[in-house]
Amino acid sequence: MSIVTISRGSYSHGREVAEKVAQRLGYECIAREVLLEASEQYNVPETKLLEAIQNAPSVLDRFIYGKERYIAYIQAALLRHFRKDNVVYHGMAGHFFVRGIPHVLKVRIIADLEERIRIVMEREKVDRKEAIKYIEQLDEERRKWSRYLYGIDTWDPSLYDLVIHIRKLSVDDAAEIICRTLELEKFRTTPESQKAMEDLALAAEVKAAVAASRPDAEVSCKDGVVLVKLRAHESMEEAISKEVREAVRSIEGIKDLKVEIVPSTLFEM
Repeated sequence: MSIVTISRGSYSHGREVAEKVAQRLGYECIAREVLLEASEQYNVPETKLLEAIQNAPSVLDRFIYGKERYIAYIQAALLRHFRKDNVVYHGMAGHFFVRGIPHVLKVRIIADLEERIRIVMEREKVDRKEAIKYIEQLDEERRKWSRYLYGIDTWDPSLYDLVIHIRKLSVDDAAEIICRTLELEKFRTTPESQKAMEDLALAAEVKAAVAASRPDAEVSCKDGVVLVKLRAHESMEEAISKEVREAVRSIEGIKDLKVEIVPSTLFEM
């Protein structure tokens, strides 16, 4: 039992690899479904969620935490699947959301630029020059996105357990490598790693519940005890605590909830 996240450059055969891995293992394979579920649960247009994980934040986004709210919804929806285990996810952001969870195998799929150009020309019906421009713009947007939200570069190989180049290796070869790697003991779910996933998922649920009014909230969870940190004036503590407790009251699994107000000056130091 384990989880696989597959990150890939655009037009790099990541979806095909993910589907083959899931088929061989009998795992659930998810991608766009997560956006649909988040859209329905939080009443947000799917296009807004798609933009949140594809496009780099604008100046306005950075000022009003425009993307954080939508990303909180996506993370909560995705981790609901991950709590069930035996999942292959391909798409943006998956590996960011599960840092520190041992039974997640993080994979990066890359392909030669010429192969990517060929696929874009074929699928999008554009010439070579337009295809190159399209790929470069898309790749740069995704790198800006990860740098802004997480301070890391999606192309950094140290973020992944496996980086597989589709060139000499085929899609079938890549799927075989991933399945064999999952046989290693270190990628199997343990009671301890599952508990860590449960806490992470619960924190994500709480974050999503308060994101509409408090998108800057920092949420963590340990053994079912949830801590919500917020930047505000100390005089607002009682009112904000009441607001947060009301927002999360329907979420199951919370053993205790702590709301901590951190004075603005401490955040700005």
